[in-house]
Amino acid sequence: MRLNLVCYLLLALAFAASWFFLHPLWMWMLLVNLLTLALYGVDKLAAINAWRRVPELTLLAYGVVGGWPGALCGQQLFRHKTSKQPFKTWFILSVVLNVAAIAALWYAVYGRFL
Repeated sequence: MRLNLVCYLLLALAFAASWFFLHPLWMWMLLVNLLTLALYGVDKLAAINAWRRVPELTLLAYGVVGGWPGALCGQQLFRHKTSKQPFKTWFILSVVLNVAAIAALWYAVYGRFL
């Protein structure tokens, strides 16, 4: 329970910290992706040593809020959560929805796709 709370507190801290920079959206993306990458590494270490694990829902939540590139890197770098079902299905769905939301936002702001 505490580990999950720490994960979400770090996410909230990253969100708050990103607003103190010139480009808060870019800083948010950087921070959330670095945190997601680190979270996959911590979870892999916990899996190896039989420690308390990061809940899959938390890993998915980090991906949904913009950390999916960091999650993809973490999955490949640490060889973690690359083949486990249904996690992989939910993760791919969250990436597709995230990219679709970004495309819709881009279209709403600029009125065209690239």
